[in-house]
Amino acid sequence: MPKLAIIVGIRPNIIKLGPLMKLIEKDTEVEQVIINTGQHYDYEMSKIFFDILKVPKPHYNLEIGSGSHAYQVGQAMIKIEDILQKEKPNLTIVVGDGNPTLAGALTSVKLHIPVLHIEAGLRSYDRKMPEEINRIAVDRISDFLQTPLKHATETLIKEGIPREKIWETGDVTADAVNQNAEFAEKESQILEKLKLEKNSYVLATIHRAENTDDEKRLINIMTALNTLGAVIPLHPRTKKIMQDRGLNFDNLRIIEPLGYLDSLKLLKYAKVLVTDSGGMQKEALILKVPCITPRNTAEWIETVNSGANILTDDNTQMIIDEAIKRSTKEFRENLAKMESPYGKNVSQKILNQIKQYYKEGKLVFK
Repeated sequence: MPKLAIIVGIRPNIIKLGPLMKLIEKDTEVEQVIINTGQHYDYEMSKIFFDILKVPKPHYNLEIGSGSHAYQVGQAMIKIEDILQKEKPNLTIVVGDGNPTLAGALTSVKLHIPVLHIEAGLRSYDRKMPEEINRIAVDRISDFLQTPLKHATETLIKEGIPREKIWETGDVTADAVNQNAEFAEKESQILEKLKLEKNSYVLATIHRAENTDDEKRLINIMTALNTLGAVIPLHPRTKKIMQDRGLNFDNLRIIEPLGYLDSLKLLKYAKVLVTDSGGMQKEALILKVPCITPRNTAEWIETVNSGANILTDDNTQMIIDEAIKRSTKEFRENLAKMESPYGKNVSQKILNQIKQYYKEGKLVFK
């Protein structure tokens, strides 16, 4: 029976791997050891994952917490190493581009444990982003690379990754969003709480350092959102920067950061989303919500190529104009007809591939 070490630690990755972990939990032919580095942790979020979304509880909680990139990766590697030496898994699974992903992959490779990187092959080509460095490094050292889309596969091949190491099986986010939107519909009362009508508001999230640390960019983006009267769950770091710089926008509806289910329901019923989050761009396409991204790059380029999303950089007037255009009935009806590129039952396809590779004796370090 294969034993799988699954390493998570930030909220988006726990959400993405939730459907896969639930499948493994029910499968009598596979064993999993879930390691939560605890880069993101709070009680309410934990309660949602384990009590409502029914994600299996971690076997190990490392409680790394916040800190510099070097601190988070270093501390996680030290603690993960002890666990992997004890558990001796056949495969380590990491996802995305966070510090837990890099720490888990590096530690496993050093211990000669094969690594499967889920969401491989994505590039923004902006090396100022720490996530970009993590993506590149993990792709280079992983034994198996699961890609969500064809362009990610092509990127890896261009970078010299052998085709036989790549699993193009679709996007795990599709499973998570489709499953969890049903939970959100039943559990969340966020629209009632905020007294919002469905499809009546612009939703915004701004947290990327490229937008928050550059005062000119931040002012340009927030000025557009202020004009649109956007609802914005304000990231703590963004809030502190705005307070420190004395930036006030009277027409913004600033609310506290939301739990996952509230966030998902608020997104589902927004008339348009303005976000610099890669994950939310993709969630918007899955839920058929028009999107605007105030950056000049996007990891999920298919959201842009399909027309569901547009890159506006920090152009204030363009953000406003696109929000108005994308809120129209005609635009939303066309988006609703668009087929999602992310696939279905992706987690099951990944699990089937792992089981097949184990039977063929391929889960060995090379």
